[in-house]
Amino acid sequence: MSRLMQRHIRQIGTLLRVSLAILLLCAVVWHVTPTTSAANGDNYNYLSSPDRKVPKQQRSPQKSNTKRDTTRKETISWQQLQQMFPQHYFLHGTRDKRQVALSFDDAPDHRFTPQVLDILATYNVKANFFIVGERAKANPELVKRMIDDGHEIGNHSYNHALLTKLTLAEYQQQIMETNRILKKITGYSPRFIRPPYGEVNKQQLKWSAEENFIIVNWDVDSEDWKNNPSSEQVMMNINRTLKPGSIILQHAGGGSGQSLMGTIEALPELIEMLQKEDYQIVLISELINKSPIR
Repeated sequence: MSRLMQRHIRQIGTLLRVSLAILLLCAVVWHVTPTTSAANGDNYNYLSSPDRKVPKQQRSPQKSNTKRDTTRKETISWQQLQQMFPQHYFLHGTRDKRQVALSFDDAPDHRFTPQVLDILATYNVKANFFIVGERAKANPELVKRMIDDGHEIGNHSYNHALLTKLTLAEYQQQIMETNRILKKITGYSPRFIRPPYGEVNKQQLKWSAEENFIIVNWDVDSEDWKNNPSSEQVMMNINRTLKPGSIILQHAGGGSGQSLMGTIEALPELIEMLQKEDYQIVLISELINKSPIR
């Protein structure tokens, strides 16, 4: 065999080894890189990701400089939204009356909502429930009981989506489909919207105002969504920021594995404490002087 042929054979062998190494490297990279849907969290499941999964800084109206959604073109605090839409965005009522409102998110839930309703009935106290559309569809009897007991209901989206991640059309669908379900059950279309996690952007709020909706968030967070707190911790959280005119956030529904027994056990104590301190517990419609019916 000539030297030239031997040189060609060695060169071919080198090329084959390099090509094989490149193929192996590509295979490794493909194996460890997550798919787009998994990396972007497209498999979000409401029942396993309730309010407690959102970082606290996303929920608190006190932290006005916190960027709550990385897809926004600008950071707008809750207070700024309130100033932009003073008749359609509320965190609390007037501070010159000793009135407060109790509000419960993520209802109806057959595990916890009946217990909350029983306690409220015992004390003859009325509250606001913000309803998840798909849950109302599955538990219409609980929504009917809320109305029969004299409570007010509001819209909490169809499937507890983070609304600021949606297009305007998708936001509209979340709201209108939930209102359609609630009107079918109750006979009226709720006016109050509480966006999941308290998150709504300027464009969505502008449309809501034009359609005669009112966004109702809160200024007192019981943090009953966070790590299954005790009733003592729930009461401490409420007392930390409680003022005349406050809207108190609690939950009457939870995710898989979540316990709201801290809320259930704290509720009688909370009602008695408020009454002892001469607070009048009223519905949000009275607190902000707005009709709850659209």
